[in-house]
Amino acid sequence: MEYQQSANTVADHLLSYSKDQSGWKVCKKSSDVVVYWRPSTEFPGNVYKGEGVINACPEKVWECLKPEPNGIRVKWDSNVKKFELLEQITEDVSVCRTVTPSAAMGIISPRDFVDVILVKQYEDGTITSNATHVGHPDCPPQAGYVRGFNHPCGCFCAPIPGEPGKTQLLTFFQTDLGGYLPRSVVDSFFPSSMTEFYSNLTKAVKSLK
Repeated sequence: MEYQQSANTVADHLLSYSKDQSGWKVCKKSSDVVVYWRPSTEFPGNVYKGEGVINACPEKVWECLKPEPNGIRVKWDSNVKKFELLEQITEDVSVCRTVTPSAAMGIISPRDFVDVILVKQYEDGTITSNATHVGHPDCPPQAGYVRGFNHPCGCFCAPIPGEPGKTQLLTFFQTDLGGYLPRSVVDSFFPSSMTEFYSNLTKAVKSLK
């Protein structure tokens, strides 16, 4: 029940982020995405928003983004090394562990994250993933990984009216990487990794049959 409640709360948070246009500042642009940031109200860091259009229908984009073990995402997302299902709560709610590789030329060592994830579809056809950190008895912190914490984060794959072959992809990253990292490293890591995320996703979608 607790996991379900956390998942529903996160979905509400992300929906409000997606509608609230105030306070966002552009920090990076590429041909695939514009990345914005603003101070987080959840922890002493930032929340980052990515906005881009992917040349494929939402179902196809979602196929690449789906949070599932042995899914396509582990193959193309350079920030996801491993994805494990810890517990399936309901058809749409799961608790998962994500392992990330070292990054920023080794300054950021491997991390792991334990999150409750809700997959939710809205009436207009938008498919979303909504995640936040939780504890799970089967997954205490492990040697070799710094435990990080995702505050409300996720993505919205939204159809674009009149353009069935395109998807508006909105992403939110709000992560406490844990450990003792210089703020400057964290602040430069997220905009760069989100730009790479959109670029790699675009290629992954193209390679789908």
